[in-house]
Amino acid sequence: MTTIYVGNLPFSATEADVRALFEQHGAVESVKLINDRETGRPRGFGFVDMQPSEAQAAIAAMNGYEMNGRALRVNEAQPRAPRPGGGGPRRF
Repeated sequence: MTTIYVGNLPFSATEADVRALFEQHGAVESVKLINDRETGRPRGFGFVDMQPSEAQAAIAAMNGYEMNGRALRVNEAQPRAPRPGGGGPRRF
């Protein structure tokens, strides 16, 4: 399975909208749009899971695709960098 990063999404985009776009290039296993934890509003990016051969074709076709006036940024998702732990005062 290949996870595809989809950035610069219009805030009005739904998981169904993104699924429909990517299904033109193969079977979509899952779609996850990211929302802000505090406000619940869309953050303008998400992830799509597809089979590797179909994912590469989708990336090539969808990068720069204009959705509601916004050019999508599409590439293979990279592992998240480790975040420093801790911070703040220790409480006993």
